[in-house]
Amino acid sequence: MFEDLKPHLIDLRKRLTISIITIIAMFFVCYGFWEMILQIILAPLIDVLPKDTKPVFIQVGEGFLTAVKVSFFSAFIVSLPIIFWQLWLFVAPGLYSNEKKMILPFVFFATIMFLIGVLFAYFIVIPYGLAFLITFGNDSGMFNAMPSIGYYVTFFARFMIGFGIAFELPVVCYFLAKIGLITDQTLIKFFRIAVVLIFILAAFLTPPEVTTQILMAVPLVVLYGVSIIIVKFVNPEKPSDLNSDDE
Repeated sequence: MFEDLKPHLIDLRKRLTISIITIIAMFFVCYGFWEMILQIILAPLIDVLPKDTKPVFIQVGEGFLTAVKVSFFSAFIVSLPIIFWQLWLFVAPGLYSNEKKMILPFVFFATIMFLIGVLFAYFIVIPYGLAFLITFGNDSGMFNAMPSIGYYVTFFARFMIGFGIAFELPVVCYFLAKIGLITDQTLIKFFRIAVVLIFILAAFLTPPEVTTQILMAVPLVVLYGVSIIIVKFVNPEKPSDLNSDDE
């Protein structure tokens, strides 16, 4: 059994190695621009902080580690086309020749949907979430907002990557339908469970605040509906399949 898995493990190691090398190479490129990138990351936070307030670092070396985090996060985003390319090459041996030709559409749309998820989080969800979390208690004078720069960058990166991955749902469903693993009825039957899982995921990835959780969950439910429509065109369940299920 191990001998059968060995070629796949070797190929997996190759794909992971290429992806990691790409991220490391992009890290050094992004490190040269980390201050400019950090300004973009901090913009939503600065907008909701009290006037003349800036993030602080509270541990020795936190400033440097923040630069490293920013560079790695940026490198990951820049490396996405290569990462998706390697992912496709890993699964390609199990596909038919006509299915293997979908590599360019997969890489393109997977990258685009990830970026759409990131932009949606950056311009819509993050501002609302920060406005609640940062200003909570400030009006009454109970708290003084002095967020740690290291914690904020980690929070920001986790948030962006979570939304980016979540927005891959239509792309994943399209290609699963294309190779015949799912049909529109598969997604319809799973809808209620999917909604519950989506809200659980939203609660895990977002701050403990209802508004941001809804802002993540609702678009995902919509994307799930869009995925059903996409799969219906790509691989609709045939009447013979429905009859066999009834039997």
